[in-house]
Amino acid sequence: MKLNGLNFYLILNTFFIVFVSCGTMSNRVDFKSSSRLNVVATTTMITDLVYQICGDSINLTGLMGSGVDPHLYKATEGDVFRIFDADVIFYNGLHLEGRLEDIFRKMKQRNINSIALADALDKEDLIKSEGGQELYDPHIWFSVQNWKQAAIFITKSLIEMDEKNAAYYSQSLQRYLQELTDLENFISESVEQIPSTRRVLITAHDAFGYFGHEFGFEVIGLQGISTISESGAKDVRKLADVIFDRQIPAVFIESSVSDRNIKALKEAVASRGFEIRMGGTLYSDALGSEGTPEGTYVGMYKHNMRTIREALK
Repeated sequence: MKLNGLNFYLILNTFFIVFVSCGTMSNRVDFKSSSRLNVVATTTMITDLVYQICGDSINLTGLMGSGVDPHLYKATEGDVFRIFDADVIFYNGLHLEGRLEDIFRKMKQRNINSIALADALDKEDLIKSEGGQELYDPHIWFSVQNWKQAAIFITKSLIEMDEKNAAYYSQSLQRYLQELTDLENFISESVEQIPSTRRVLITAHDAFGYFGHEFGFEVIGLQGISTISESGAKDVRKLADVIFDRQIPAVFIESSVSDRNIKALKEAVASRGFEIRMGGTLYSDALGSEGTPEGTYVGMYKHNMRTIREALK
């Protein structure tokens, strides 16, 4: 059952009255079925990151699944119970999760562990949004360096709560950091195969800014950093002119965003006498299906890089 904003907050406040009337969650009913930590993660990227560090040593629940757009995500009734039964919640921050972020901030004020991965990063590592002085691009996972910092941050937080598994978490972190270094090398080698004049990535929304900044790509999105914004006919015409003038060979659709605007862009370019290819599908705000290579962060990024390389080289 989907909850509208008012009903969600009514349920949320009811839980606060019942469980935190004494000021903390320490007196709540214990629904845990084991001594393992109950961990909730919001996006598929964060769920995978926590799993890479913890494996099956915790009870891990991801709120969002493959293909889910976190910008537009609406909490379900079940999410409320999962959130309030968690020992810790890991979320992205920087307004990626919309209304959920207000909930997490409120929980943090009540001394309930709600941890934003964006807090692991210095402001200098963030890309400022055009929307305001203190607004930043939330798609931090497309910087592998950022993701390394997030992995270290999560590991440190978990060790503080679960010291008995500290050695396991530390070993997992070192293994995963090496995987991320290998991923960086793979991306750099793939980018080198693309002529510098063709290193232009055009997608449905502006999710790949950190990738562009880290690996030398110009990134253009029809929509802004949030899919809540809408692109209009003027945006399509303007970008079609750019593609035609620069003879950019391909554009890309995203797995969690409608392809309607990209198809309109392709038609607008065709009307100018230039044929642009659909370069393929990229994963932006969500990983692929669980159990597939694209269902992990590393597998997702490798898929994206292969797709971009083959379409633009």
